[in-house]
Amino acid sequence: MMDLLNAAILGIVEGVTEFLPVSSTGHLIIAGHLLGFVGDKASTFEVFIQLGAILAVVVLYKERFFHLFDFSRTRGFAGFNGMVLLGLTTVPALLFGFLAHGFIKEHLFNTTTVAIGLGIGGIGILLAERFLPKADKHGLDSLGPKDALLIGLFQCLALWPGISRAGATILGGMIIGTERKTAAEYSFLAAVPVMFAATGYDLLKSRSFLEAADIPFFAMGFVVSFIAAWLAVKTFIQLLSRYTLSPFGWYRIAAAILLLLILG
Repeated sequence: MMDLLNAAILGIVEGVTEFLPVSSTGHLIIAGHLLGFVGDKASTFEVFIQLGAILAVVVLYKERFFHLFDFSRTRGFAGFNGMVLLGLTTVPALLFGFLAHGFIKEHLFNTTTVAIGLGIGGIGILLAERFLPKADKHGLDSLGPKDALLIGLFQCLALWPGISRAGATILGGMIIGTERKTAAEYSFLAAVPVMFAATGYDLLKSRSFLEAADIPFFAMGFVVSFIAAWLAVKTFIQLLSRYTLSPFGWYRIAAAILLLLILG
């Protein structure tokens, strides 16, 4: 029962934080240390439950994903053009992630690097909200290939645990002139291919130490992650209609300072 409770806790952490600019990986690493759940199996579990969060986005934005297979559409985020945009955003992170996978898991998956990433990301959010000019791109259909590639390059920053994939892509979108809500929605959609690929690759490499007895634990984390992500995404989009990202920036900085004090 304690194992299932831990799985549920980690599922909540993953689902709530995956699509917010606060770093789900960083929060999972911290939660795992607090729960005493660390090691290779823990790392694989943390990757696997991302599938639950991804599925929540696929269900919430199912019409957008269906439009990607409507090849009668030649403009905007639909049909072949939409697939090209997602591809341009996805490829840089997959390439850098593949090349640096071993180094990242060996050297960067620890609480100190997470604290640094949280702090840097928080400062980035505050600077962006303070100094960026008014956005000139509104709606997913306003994005072009150059925009998608630039957002993809920003996504590579999230390979450092604590930076946040959502934070990097949302800020990247805002920096190139995309309004906040559109940048967030594109971040959600762009997460699906790169996270599916990264999860599949990690599970393939980790299959040797997974057992049938792990299924209930992994299933609990998956289901809870799906529910938590569903609620988090809907709430986040509503908040962005009225507020900036600054509270997330201050939260990240406070969390980084607290974590460094605890580590010290």
